[in-house]
Amino acid sequence: MKIKSLAIAVASTFIASTSAFAAQVYSGDGTSLAVGGYVDVGIGKYFSDDVEVHQVSPRINIEGKKDIGNGVTVDAKGEWALNYLDGGDNSFTTRLGYIGVTHEKAGRAVAGTQWSPYYDVAGVADLPIAFANDFLYSNHNNLGSARAEKMVSYRNTLVVSSDISLNVGLGWQGKHTDTVDTTSLAGSTVVTTRSTADYDPRGQIAVSGDFAGVGVGYVYSAGDVGTENAKSHMVSVNYGTYGKGLYVAGVLGKNEYFYKGLAETNQYEALMAFGLDNGVNLSVNYESVEDDKDSKTQYSQSALQVEYTVATGLVTFVGYQFDLGNDLDIEEEDFYTAGVRYFF
Repeated sequence: MKIKSLAIAVASTFIASTSAFAAQVYSGDGTSLAVGGYVDVGIGKYFSDDVEVHQVSPRINIEGKKDIGNGVTVDAKGEWALNYLDGGDNSFTTRLGYIGVTHEKAGRAVAGTQWSPYYDVAGVADLPIAFANDFLYSNHNNLGSARAEKMVSYRNTLVVSSDISLNVGLGWQGKHTDTVDTTSLAGSTVVTTRSTADYDPRGQIAVSGDFAGVGVGYVYSAGDVGTENAKSHMVSVNYGTYGKGLYVAGVLGKNEYFYKGLAETNQYEALMAFGLDNGVNLSVNYESVEDDKDSKTQYSQSALQVEYTVATGLVTFVGYQFDLGNDLDIEEEDFYTAGVRYFF
């Protein structure tokens, strides 16, 4: 087994989705240090009741790597979200913080707050800048559906041929107590309650493959939250490279007590994008969450977006997200934005 192709695949996904790069500030004797991130600013009605200047998801990160010999590389990364539009309140909050060890044959192990194996499979449609996959981030730190807190993970890749590879990922989080949001109906009114919950140890296993440019994946996550087993099955398929020609991706999830404490939910996400040679990338996506037990749509939405790479490290974007309605008598609300992202 070799980890090299998996590392390249993961890196390529994030580079394609954000045009991200990092400035290397030191390299020598098998050790390197890099600083990266981006800032963005937009104008529009962006998850707000009013048109205003807003940010999307700016961050700064520091990453170090050291070759310790015998095919082993140790790396560490810290990443912080930036808040520069609200007078300096909560200016820095943690997004990532981990130490990883990679061996070219034995695979890669990581401990800390990190992107999870679950996200490796389920995040294939979470690529546009302004409007993307929302349901992955519902309590994602505790459930490990995106950036998982206090996780130990392992990944490896088996390269079968030049165009076929198989991936496996394992993740584990320990027992802890934190807040949880649960959703219920009081007549026609949706009531969201935030309370303290005990999270028992939970684990996840992800398997995926790349077959001549077509990616398929499956992930399972489970662990008790309070008195219920919060578990999720997720499958995904994708083709192409985001930002370069045709890219399509689809995600389907079936959960129990995983999304806002609802007993049974189904999740859907689809993305189609086309990147032109002149730096323009056009995309349309669709997302919905359904309460399978009561046959009620929690929300459904679709977005049209355009991203344009003006120059290396500078991307402009425009997006409009249509609220397609729900079965909860919640007023429909569209959102839109136009902005720019600068990478450093």
